[in-house]
Amino acid sequence: MRKLEYWEKNLIFIWISQFLGMVGMSAVVPFLPLFIRELGVTSSSEVSTWSGLVFAGPFFASFFITPLWGVLGDKYGRKIVTVRAILGLAIAQFFVGLSLSVYQLFITRVLQGFLSGFVPAALALVAANTPKEKNAFALGVLQTSIAAGNIFGPLIGGFLADLFGFRAVFFIVAVLLFATAIIFIFSVEEINKVDKNAKHDSIKENLKFVFNNKSLFNISIMIFLTAFGFALIRPIFVLYFEEFSIDSAYFATIAGSVYAIVGVTNSISPPWWGKLSSNIGHSKVIIYSSIITGLMYPMHYFISNYFYLYPVRALIGIGFGGLSPIMFSLMSNFSPQSNKSGILSIGSSFQILGNSLGLVLGGILAGFTGFRVPFFVTGAVYLSIIFFAKKINTK
Repeated sequence: MRKLEYWEKNLIFIWISQFLGMVGMSAVVPFLPLFIRELGVTSSSEVSTWSGLVFAGPFFASFFITPLWGVLGDKYGRKIVTVRAILGLAIAQFFVGLSLSVYQLFITRVLQGFLSGFVPAALALVAANTPKEKNAFALGVLQTSIAAGNIFGPLIGGFLADLFGFRAVFFIVAVLLFATAIIFIFSVEEINKVDKNAKHDSIKENLKFVFNNKSLFNISIMIFLTAFGFALIRPIFVLYFEEFSIDSAYFATIAGSVYAIVGVTNSISPPWWGKLSSNIGHSKVIIYSSIITGLMYPMHYFISNYFYLYPVRALIGIGFGGLSPIMFSLMSNFSPQSNKSGILSIGSSFQILGNSLGLVLGGILAGFTGFRVPFFVTGAVYLSIIFFAKKINTK
């Protein structure tokens, strides 16, 4: 059995850390509206409104703060900024658990957005400390931890909430994240350390660099479109699924399994796409993935039996695996080593912006068109990515 290289060891421990981080962030998803009700909000409309605000709070905060953490990573080291992000998320979860009103809950969730930023920090750490020819593969593997964490997090969170109550889950997650930070400190090695004496670009300079570089700008747009298309359907998928004739006793289980199949295939496909990109080029992989995803979404409009959603959504998950990981790998390749974290963080901000706008506009669009037409719009969003991928001529 061969000895693992330093970047492979790093990848294993960063994967585990990011998986636990995603479990922690998604563990509260199943019961957050119920926790809001427990805090004294009784009206259904108010619970719905506050749920949207509480869910969106961390995204809006992280959109503005993520580029700053990237600049600090370039200046002081990507490992220490990643550890800071894990500890920041742990502290935020602890204070969320102390919330005594919905206003405090909202404020502490916004605090979470300002303090965390673990995903872009881990992304930059892997990208900067992995050989260039292995970058697409490593980032693809890292992407699977996000999908896996989002699958298991709600299951674990719901189980813990049933055992110990809603509030206890936040404290359990906080302790888990503190332990993760300690393991991370002693297990992950930063080989390509930053030169603290070198000049590092500011947020403004990084933004100017991205907008002036046609390839980086096109990649940023593709990252935005990928996140926007995925988020566009999230608020309405369950409402769309209610149109099928399903026994109410099994509705939640079946709907959950249909929704989760995307996460399952998305968690196993990125490494395969990463290896393929080394042979045929990043741009071609993005084009093929966009075609698969863009053609599968409109299929939802025509399906009358939910059983046929399983293969369609499985293919969507496979398509997703060749989008964001490859795009971030491309962005890393175009980024100078001295400001790699800052550039990748801007990519993460585009991703966050896409998620935020998609969540808001998806519900509005469905209100005008019904629950099936938005799937055509989403398909068009993914097919439009092809236009930008063709402008990037690199492997």
